[in-house]
Amino acid sequence: MKQARVTVVVASKDRLRALTRTLPMHPRPVILVDNGSTDGTAGFVRRHFPDVHLVEAGTNLGAPARNIGVRLAETPYVAFADDDSWWAPGALERAADVLDAHPRLAVLGARVLVGPQERLDTVSELMRDSPLGTEPDLPGPSVLGFLACGAVVRKEAFLEAGGFDDVIFFFGEEERLAVDLAARGWGLAYVDDVVAHHHPSPARDPRGRQVLAARNAVLTAVLRRPWRVVARRSFDALRGGPAGWEGLRSAVPRLPRALAERRELPLAVETARRRLERSGG
Repeated sequence: MKQARVTVVVASKDRLRALTRTLPMHPRPVILVDNGSTDGTAGFVRRHFPDVHLVEAGTNLGAPARNIGVRLAETPYVAFADDDSWWAPGALERAADVLDAHPRLAVLGARVLVGPQERLDTVSELMRDSPLGTEPDLPGPSVLGFLACGAVVRKEAFLEAGGFDDVIFFFGEEERLAVDLAARGWGLAYVDDVVAHHHPSPARDPRGRQVLAARNAVLTAVLRRPWRVVARRSFDALRGGPAGWEGLRSAVPRLPRALAERRELPLAVETARRRLERSGG
């Protein structure tokens, strides 16, 4: 039996119905980190999916729950999936081949197709059209961001960069990790022929997501970007109306930790990030 090179890591909370559909579609091995679900997820998975490595966090750890799965993975590569996403047949074998062939590649950003219509996700489109070009030792356009549900990571690089952090907690958690990987010399690239599917349910709390987006844009800037970027993102939140104002207020209790972990990026990475922002990425 061929040894697996990729582990699928899923973090979930109270999404049992979605998991019953997607868990059978993931190639094994699979690690599911349950973020304190109260809908019977853990018991159901133990009964019906005994081949899934279930980790019960006991509380909602947010995006950093994925770090637990990465640490437990016994493969060199980890593919993330949400409870409402899955990888196309053969996608992870292809991803492993690409990562094997490109040892500096830390994050492979896949082509994410959304819904039954298989619409190309906006983030995938931006990555495909990245203005950063293709470096000679990378397999596709260089990027400084990714969609977690459409990313395959090199375990070594992910852990070296600290994984996802609980200052951001959830929503937009990819940006800080992406720039930290680039700051350490790792490559991130979009690979169009590695495909993931994402069938998101309608947003249960669209205003809450707007608040998180505003909060985390400011906190990510505090963590890694020049103060002028912090000011600009704060001003954008102020212009965003009540959701933006609430986002700024909710950022305040997290500011001491963000400031304690603040570390500006190397000039080359900051310049590349600014170039992406100018192009709309």
